Amino acid sequence: MNKSLASAAVAATGALLAVQAALPAQASSSPTFNSTSNPVLFVHGYTGDASNWNTMAGRFRTDGWPSTYLDQWSYDWHQSNATTAQQLSTEVDRLLTATGATKVDIVSHSMGGLSSRYYLKNLGGTSKVDSWVSLGGPNHGTDSANSCFDTSCTEMRIGSSFLAALNSGNETPGSPRYATWWSPCDTVINPDSSVSLSGAANTKTACLSHTGLLTDATVYAQTRDVINN
Repeated sequence: MNKSLASAAVAATGALLAVQAALPAQASSSPTFNSTSNPVLFVHGYTGDASNWNTMAGRFRTDGWPSTYLDQWSYDWHQSNATTAQQLSTEVDRLLTATGATKVDIVSHSMGGLSSRYYLKNLGGTSKVDSWVSLGGPNHGTDSANSCFDTSCTEMRIGSSFLAALNSGNETPGSPRYATWWSPCDTVINPDSSVSLSGAANTKTACLSHTGLLTDATVYAQTRDVINN
């Protein structure tokens, strides 16, 4: 390389470095388990159970989360979401003790978002939860709940007293990071806008079914990156 070409190369390199230095720092997230990762508590929805999370929990394990950090919790989905929230509080404390962690991340599907939100808002959960995720949650109600009559289901009806109290004031209280995912093809949550919360990061997915939110690889990766940021 002659001197003129060498000088040009040096100048170009210097200019590139200057541009890079001027760029704002980008928020980064780790796709793998690390020393700052929290245990994850999975909360299923109406008629669901712990097995709903098998695919997602398996992906977390592939990315390094130990099984002891992945709590596929089950509860009686017939009961009031307020009762489930009290049981959830006990489970959070158990998980923190078992892992030695100071906070958990909650990943919920469908109705599981309501009991976990109740826990955050009314039972002191904001001090123990770092991130909260709602996949297809009926956060403002759904008309599909008009045809079922369990206590938990009637609480999911649009305009229910349970939802009115839950959504009063700040929908995303405290310091946890809140994130929701909603699908334009989810026929269980109607209207689609029910899922999104004021103050949360609200994400529209591809055309996924209500249960497809549990197994979609993109939704998993986005969820993982949010809670592991």
